[in-house]
Amino acid sequence: MSEPLSTPWPKAPLIYQIYPRSFQDSDDDGIGDISGALSRLPALRDLSLDGIWLSPFMPSPWIDGGYDVSDFTSVHTTLGTFKDLKRFVDACHDDNIRVLADLVLNHTSHKHPWFERSAQRLDGYDDYYVWRDAKPDGSVPTNWIGRFGKPAWTWHHRRQQYYLHNYMSEQPSLNLRCPQVQDEIEAIIHFWREFGFDGFRLDAVTAYLCDPEFRDNPPATAEVRRRMDGEQFLPYVRQDHLYDFLPGDGAAYAEHLRRWAGPNTWFLGEVGTGNQSVSVCNDLTSPGRLDAGYVVDTAQFGLTADTVSCLLADRAGPGRLTWWVGSHDRPRQPKDPEDPIAKLHLFFLAFMPGPALVYQGEELGLPQPELHEEEVTDPYDLAFWPDGPGREGARVPLPWSSDQDGFGFTQGKPWLPMRWSSKCARSHQEANGTSTLALAKAAFHLRALLGLRDLPTHRWRRDGGCITIEYSAAVIKLNFSEKPVPSDEAGDPELASKPVVDGFIPPEAGAIWLREAARRF
Repeated sequence: MSEPLSTPWPKAPLIYQIYPRSFQDSDDDGIGDISGALSRLPALRDLSLDGIWLSPFMPSPWIDGGYDVSDFTSVHTTLGTFKDLKRFVDACHDDNIRVLADLVLNHTSHKHPWFERSAQRLDGYDDYYVWRDAKPDGSVPTNWIGRFGKPAWTWHHRRQQYYLHNYMSEQPSLNLRCPQVQDEIEAIIHFWREFGFDGFRLDAVTAYLCDPEFRDNPPATAEVRRRMDGEQFLPYVRQDHLYDFLPGDGAAYAEHLRRWAGPNTWFLGEVGTGNQSVSVCNDLTSPGRLDAGYVVDTAQFGLTADTVSCLLADRAGPGRLTWWVGSHDRPRQPKDPEDPIAKLHLFFLAFMPGPALVYQGEELGLPQPELHEEEVTDPYDLAFWPDGPGREGARVPLPWSSDQDGFGFTQGKPWLPMRWSSKCARSHQEANGTSTLALAKAAFHLRALLGLRDLPTHRWRRDGGCITIEYSAAVIKLNFSEKPVPSDEAGDPELASKPVVDGFIPPEAGAIWLREAARRF
């Protein structure tokens, strides 16, 4: 076993998300793996990272991209072995980079042995999942609609009951109030901590618990529907999810996790609700609960001055709200690597006060690839084709080299087609001092030099479409508008995503000025 790093997590870590299947293939089967990720760690050293979030690596049928786990304490054979994983974690620790395991506790795969035993009512497993009798007419127990747009209940003919699933029917919801399930979770946390992981990213933390009285959800008001995380054509957004997502004691459940893991385990929760998202995040990250959470707002409603100022105003503390713009679940936003929005995203992640997540490829400004229906495997995208969210486009493997077959990702056939332009490739951008990658390296390095990972005191203000963040060592201005905005800072900025001309910050651009005390950097 490895050992977690003995030094504590910084208050505001910069964390890089690796989606293993799409990062680097080491055995030319077209699927990325842990050994491949290990071989590419040197390429991440220039990003001044504090942590890596390793997306699901556990055994799974891969019906939902690995988020349907069939064994919580093993490694998917296509991705590698325990030995490979240990080498990866140890190598990260050698570079003083901490590692988060992606932990899916809301549900399991329907292929998990627990579900098979629970369906048969085997002794000790009867209450492992959320089972419910049919109504007298045989209909579903409640009106709840799952996140993917279908009823949240599926009939199991052998058990002759319905089981709950907040997402797909192949992802039955665990009964997290069951004492035996809680013992299982505690053992899983201890297993991976002893293995060497420094913390956990908690998938779908807002879906952990449902209403014990199983009340129907009321219809969503127009305002609730507008704030909902999800495509507006989904029936899911027509309900106000008061009873199927995080009711009552839901946020307090995080106290169990903290007790099981201890104070030195870093927890990052995915807050998958648009309605009152920051308030929910504040509750989840109260003392004795999670360290930080990230909310849907920037990805769902756009990276605008309105969105960012609301997040800054409503957060309970700067270390508890994590900044991000993309993930494996969201379509990439830049049109191409030279799109100004790509560099603005990196500036935003580098200099906002608090933890930040960088999804693989954002340092290259990767655009959203076009996929044909027959090439897509993601069930959410296919269910609403061609109007789905485009999750799988964000999972197309990374282009490392423009002059190699498979863009240096694989010599086999990649599991998703790679049609990148040459300017997307890392090799192309490394040779260009003005590339998106060059800005990422410079911005993240400056973030580290200024000590922003230690969460220094700051002030902020909004002027129209521009957000200003003031630290003792630097001033950052982020212009989210489509018009140039004047700056009251003297002299040239230390770094800018686009040139500041005649004292005006260009549209969709960021700039940072250092104070005299920081000039030694």
